[in-house]
Amino acid sequence: MPFRLRLIAFAVLASLAFAPSAVSSQDLSFDAYMQLVAAKARAQGVREPAINTVLAGLQPNQRVIALDRDNTTSPNGAGFPPLAPYLSSHNTSARVAGGRRVYQQLGPLAVQVQQRYGVPAPIVLAIWGHETSYGAVQGNFDLAQALATLAWEGRRRALFETELIDLMKMVQQGVPRSRLVGSWAGAFGNPQFLPSIYLRLAVDADGDGLRNIWDSRADTLYSIANYFRDAGWRQGQPWGVRASVPASLDRAALQNPLRPPNCPRVHVRHSKWKTVREWRALGVIPQATIGDSVMASLFEPDGPSAPAYLLTQNYRVILEYNCSNYYAMSVGLLADEIAR
Repeated sequence: MPFRLRLIAFAVLASLAFAPSAVSSQDLSFDAYMQLVAAKARAQGVREPAINTVLAGLQPNQRVIALDRDNTTSPNGAGFPPLAPYLSSHNTSARVAGGRRVYQQLGPLAVQVQQRYGVPAPIVLAIWGHETSYGAVQGNFDLAQALATLAWEGRRRALFETELIDLMKMVQQGVPRSRLVGSWAGAFGNPQFLPSIYLRLAVDADGDGLRNIWDSRADTLYSIANYFRDAGWRQGQPWGVRASVPASLDRAALQNPLRPPNCPRVHVRHSKWKTVREWRALGVIPQATIGDSVMASLFEPDGPSAPAYLLTQNYRVILEYNCSNYYAMSVGLLADEIAR
């Protein structure tokens, strides 16, 4: 780096040391902020070639900023959109058929995934299907530009600055610049991993020296399954099962007073946890195989007159991938369809 730019980066770092709060995009030009990020990357051991490969020639992308701001909108009040229309638009006959077709094509690979990670192949395939339609739609945004823009814009700077530096670490490990294409929010490849997840959990399943989650089915499926195992998937338990619920059930007495700090709008809709045996005693009868000792939470996404489900800890693992009841329910139900 030219000596003048090193002085700029040093000055920015020095000013931040005494700043009362995080710098916003209005406090630094994009170029100055990129110099700050470069300095932070060097401090983490990223070498100059990787830094230059990622940051060279970048400019902010206004389309990315617009998409991020649009993504902050949420439903007003306590009401929730119904689940059924979401399922109709996401678990289409084409997506179900595509998952079944890929499942049949996998052969022994599907067995290997489950044996190694304890995660059923249909669950892994359902994630792949939802994220990229089994690899057909992986995104066309330049990842370096997208992540740099989101970090500079500042709304979620801590997240995206870390991901930008991790993108440099990917390049330093040998991922070519041409691979750095994906969604506007920085996710990429078949499973739509962020750089931090790629570095930590992506797997070279076929042993060719590359963690190729863009083209390799084996690397893709092993990597998703590894993510689920890391998030706490419990082998031998379903994600949830359909349940019949008596009209007389006292739902008010079953409300869960505990609110987790993450994604409260998701968990507020789930009941207290009880064993399946306890649910049976209340008249809530599972419609598929599930052990009596399994802990489960009752979820009636579209109200008492619509389908109800007993959700296990594995449902929460799906939520780790995307903290949305609509997403997690559609993934679980798609997996069930693929497995039929």
